[in-house]
Amino acid sequence: MSIEAEALLQEAKESIEAAQNYRSELQQRLHGLSQARKQVRGTSSQAREGLKRHFSELQSAVTQLLADRLSVLLNEVEVIEQDSIRPLDDCQKLIEQGVSTADELLREGELAIRCGLGEKEDQLGSFTKKALHIQLDSLPEVPALVDVPCVSAQLDDSLLYALRERVSRHGSVSSHPPVQIEELQERPGSVLVRWCKVDDDYVVQDYRLQYRRAVSGQYEDAYIGREQEFLVLHLDPHTDHLFRVCARGEGRTEWSPWSVPQTGYTTLAPHEWCPGSEGYILSSRRNIAMRSDSSPSKATVLYSNAPTYFCGQTLTFKISAAGQVDTRDSIGVCVGCEEGAESLQRDQAVCISTNGAVFVNGKEMTNQLPSITLGSAVTFDMEVVNILPVSNNNNLSDGGNFKLRVTIGSGNREVVFDWLLEQAVDCLFFGCSFAYPGWKVLVF
Repeated sequence: MSIEAEALLQEAKESIEAAQNYRSELQQRLHGLSQARKQVRGTSSQAREGLKRHFSELQSAVTQLLADRLSVLLNEVEVIEQDSIRPLDDCQKLIEQGVSTADELLREGELAIRCGLGEKEDQLGSFTKKALHIQLDSLPEVPALVDVPCVSAQLDDSLLYALRERVSRHGSVSSHPPVQIEELQERPGSVLVRWCKVDDDYVVQDYRLQYRRAVSGQYEDAYIGREQEFLVLHLDPHTDHLFRVCARGEGRTEWSPWSVPQTGYTTLAPHEWCPGSEGYILSSRRNIAMRSDSSPSKATVLYSNAPTYFCGQTLTFKISAAGQVDTRDSIGVCVGCEEGAESLQRDQAVCISTNGAVFVNGKEMTNQLPSITLGSAVTFDMEVVNILPVSNNNNLSDGGNFKLRVTIGSGNREVVFDWLLEQAVDCLFFGCSFAYPGWKVLVF
């Protein structure tokens, strides 16, 4: 085959490969387009059903409220009517009784006048006495019309106006939620969720983060507050979880629409304390340790169950209960587990004491952090600075062949320093030691 033919063949192969890649890219975009169309159709259907359901429930509720109010008002009319008619009925009975007595007296008077002369005197005397007994000059009092109730209903037309105004502004439809999830970072046994506001005109009062397993389950609240990131703990590794976030506007009670759910997971095993250590009680998830032994002489370091801390991560210790402070107390990370050690204030370890002192390879630094108390959060961040090659002029015994830049934060302060190690490490243990009981620390 000639050189020209080989060149043409190579060009043809490259064109075929380019066409395959082009088709693959187009197919991926078609899939993305399909997902976008599915999201538009699906969310539109959900919004439509949600609107119908909400307004139907609202209509039923308003109808019931109006019926209840009508019943109350009709009952008030009934009570006023009955209370007002009762004395009028009593007055009517008294008057009718008086009319009946007067009629009877009139009949007797007419008979007394028409009777014979022999009986007339007796009849007239009896009639006169009866008339005096009846007290014909006593008349019952009939109330004037202005003194009796004139029942009426006062109906304020402004209710309809106000209702029309509120209904015209009730509910809204948006094509995009005001907040979206920006980033999902895996952490040991957890996922750090970060979100951002995408609507500049929306003034946020609070954010709300929810999550659930991707395969099943109901969403549950993980965080409500003003921060724009949160570490969701207690997640099983290699298990997909869905995360979503919404916001509540300034001065409002209702929440905004949810963001598009994002799938996240962690491949990192959760941080755990080593079980069976004397003087410490662990939680069921082994991420909380409580110092329980009251004997200072038995105080030893409680290490992690495995070297699960990697450079580039943030290791956090949260103090949920505090005991008596001792200079031997320590919280930090180390290269290996030294059995029987009373503190991390030793070689191949960096730590902070409960009094705020920072130790590097057993030596106290001049810089000091705030004392550790109830509610304190101590963070460790590390990154590799350089790895020096081993040669005749650079022996391991000389130290300083592996350098980590360490940042320890506590309260609103932090210290930064370089930690020199004799050999490269890709993972570290963490640990703590407390001389006195009462301390409780959560690691994540």
